[in-house]
Order: sequence, then structure tokens, then C-alpha cells
Amino acid sequence: MMPKQTTDVDRLVGLRITALRKARGLSQTALGTAVGVTFQQVQKYEKGQNRVGAGRLREIARLLEVPVSAFFEDDDADGTQSDVFGFLSAQGAIELLRAYALIENDQLRRDALAIVRTISKMGKPAPGSEAAEEATK
Repeated sequence: MMPKQTTDVDRLVGLRITALRKARGLSQTALGTAVGVTFQQVQKYEKGQNRVGAGRLREIARLLEVPVSAFFEDDDADGTQSDVFGFLSAQGAIELLRAYALIENDQLRRDALAIVRTISKMGKPAPGSEAAEEATK
């Protein structure tokens, strides 16, 4: 019999646990304590090195206040849910969203968004440039 190996689904579940845990502001230690495992075990779940059992995944979903289905690939045609998890896994994304949500003034929110959009364009090569053509290859 071959040993059990983790799969792409295990890694996907791990990435989503990470994103949802961070969105809730929980540490790996806090999540582990709440579900009865060590923070090292939570690390292994999040990296996809160990599979999360069904009962434990259900408990994690309850603690993170999401349905168990949130940890798996979605069936929505436009891929919105997978896009969201991709964005949330970017370094600093959750902190940026938290800070943005704390801005109460609508005009200041629009200004902050405009600044971030401008900064995001600064790192991209100009259309038609040699660097832009290289980026599309």
C-alpha cells in the first residue's frame, strides 16, 4: 500500500484556512488551541503538508464563521471566490483591507483607493514598450 500524500486540494484548503484565519485576526496558536491541536499542526494544515480531517475542518469552519464549502474550489462561473482568496493571500492584503475599512469618510476612502491604484500602475511597464512586450511572452 502506498503512503497517503497530500494533494492540490489539501494545499487549497490550507491557503483558505490561512486567509480566513488572518481575516478574523486569529493567530495559529489561537486557532490550534480552539480546535485542540498545536500551532505547528495548524502550520502543517495551512501549508498543505497534512490533511485536515472532516470533523476538524468542520470545527475550523465553525470558528471562522464560514461554511465548510468555503475551503474548496467554487462552482461560480466568474471565479470570484478564487480571486478573493488569491488577493487575500498577498502579503499585507488583509492589513490593507482592515485599514481601509476603518476609514469612515467616503471621500477619504475614494482618495485612498486612487492612491493605491496609482501606485499599482507605477510598477507596470508602459504599453508598447519593450518591457511590456517581454512581460507578455
